[in-house]
Amino acid sequence: MSRIGRMPIVLPTGAQVEISGNDVKVIGPKGELRWTLPPEVSIVKQEKQLIVSRASDGKRCRAMHGLSRSLVANMVQGVTAGFEKSLEVVGAGYRARKEGDKVVLQVGFSHPVEVSPLPGTSLAVEGANRIKVMGADKQVVGEMAAKIRAIRPPDVYKGKGVRYAGEQIKLKPGKKAVGRKK
Repeated sequence: MSRIGRMPIVLPTGAQVEISGNDVKVIGPKGELRWTLPPEVSIVKQEKQLIVSRASDGKRCRAMHGLSRSLVANMVQGVTAGFEKSLEVVGAGYRARKEGDKVVLQVGFSHPVEVSPLPGTSLAVEGANRIKVMGADKQVVGEMAAKIRAIRPPDVYKGKGVRYAGEQIKLKPGKKAVGRKK
C-alpha cells in the first residue's frame, strides 16, 4: 500500500471539506479550492481527518492513490496557511517595483516589463530586488513564479537575472579562463 496515500489528512480549525461523489471542495480563510478525484480513488471524512483509499492494487490505482492524497493535503494547507514563493532580481540596474496589483520589472531590456498576477495569486515586492508570489493553490503559485523567472532567467556567465530565492547558479568560466597554447 502507498505510504503517502494511506496517511490521513488532518483538518486544521477553520478548514471545511465538502465531499459529493468524487468532487472535493475545501473552504478556508484563504479561499476555496475544488478538485475531482480520479475514479480509482475514494475519500471519506472521519471526525477531524480525511482518509483516501483506492479500489484495487493496479499500477494506475496505486499512482492515483498517493497523488490524490497529496493534492487534497495541498488544498487543505493552501486554504488555511497558503503558499508563497520568493524570487530575487540580481544584476546591476535590475529592479522590481509594485504598481497597483502588477509588478514592473527592469531587467536589462529597453522597456520595463509589466507582470499581472494570475487569478488566485497576489504579488508583493520587498525592497528593490525581492518578489513574493502568494496564493492558496500551490500549482498556480508555482506557475506564476515560473512565468516571472522566464522573463529573464539567470545568465550562466554572470549570474544576472531573475532567480528563485536560494537558487544556486553554477557559473561557466568565460573565454579568459580557457588555457592558451604557447
